[in-house]
Amino acid sequence: MIDVCLITGDGIGPEIAEVTKNCIDATGAKINWVMAEAGVDVMAREGTPLPDRTVEAMRRFKVGLKAPITTPVGTGFRSINVHLRQLLDLYVCLRPCKSYKGVRSKYSDIDLVLVRENTEDLYAGIEFERNKSETTELINWLNAHSKKQITPNSGISIKPISPEGTARIVRFAFEYARKMGRRKVTSVHKANIMKYTDGLWLEVSRQVAKEYTDIEFEDRIVDNMCMQLVQKPELYDVIVLPNLYGDILSDLCAGLVGGLGVAPGANIGEKGAIFEATHGSAPKYAGQNKVNPVALILSGVLMLRYLGLVAEAEKLEKAVSSVIAEGKDVTYDLKDDRNDPTAVGTTEMGQAIIRKMKR
Repeated sequence: MIDVCLITGDGIGPEIAEVTKNCIDATGAKINWVMAEAGVDVMAREGTPLPDRTVEAMRRFKVGLKAPITTPVGTGFRSINVHLRQLLDLYVCLRPCKSYKGVRSKYSDIDLVLVRENTEDLYAGIEFERNKSETTELINWLNAHSKKQITPNSGISIKPISPEGTARIVRFAFEYARKMGRRKVTSVHKANIMKYTDGLWLEVSRQVAKEYTDIEFEDRIVDNMCMQLVQKPELYDVIVLPNLYGDILSDLCAGLVGGLGVAPGANIGEKGAIFEATHGSAPKYAGQNKVNPVALILSGVLMLRYLGLVAEAEKLEKAVSSVIAEGKDVTYDLKDDRNDPTAVGTTEMGQAIIRKMKR
């Protein structure tokens, strides 16, 4: 048996977590699920959105499957997703974006993999609130040492990018490309403007690329990359990006394949990994047995592959693909008409996927 920490999240999280768990069990994978909590529900009871026992469970069992967790905008606690990645040094965010027949999209045959750096850049969380004494002190120092002057009542965010952090994420992208038989790695940056941060990223990317002569390498400026992905996504394969650009472009690429409802994700480090859907917790749909569970199920597919259970992973992905393609036992968002009365619920779609695996 393989121990896996199942973090049930909040909002729609518990519903899709249960369906995903059942689908993974139906593959025949021998998983011992260790239940854990995080999010606004547990915060209401215990005063913290991330209990110590959940963090300790992840440290002990190394592998987790995490349902969506609510992050308030502008107020309240910082993102638990970001905090877990940093706490456990899960420096890789792996987000495959793949077309599935039956999912509405203006594109077909998309097969991209985004490799996002998870711990540095603007998401490092080094911020200084406006009008605080330490912020004023920092601004005064910066104004004394720079020709560019900052308005005194500004808020400040720091963008750290290190050679070590860059090298390990770019190396992961190349190793992944080699392992999965991919042909090319594209490094994305804004080095034409941010010469000492993104410039460093580009320099290190080029250095690491020299170690992988069997894999094609190129770089793209981030704004141009957005246009390229919309115009000709077939030219790209594995894309490696700093944290903020990776967050933005992963949603763009999810849009190419039909949306976040079919977009899985993985956060991977040297000592463990957490697999999660890339969409949010959709609290307004909580308890309605309505939402699409595919993104978390496909994240479970990534987890199975990570655990070396390749046959089980392929079995589950094939079943998901088949159910979506048939278009019968799918949730409302996967119907041609979102008001189609034949749409099924979250649980029923999971049951259809399980039936496919039993045939």
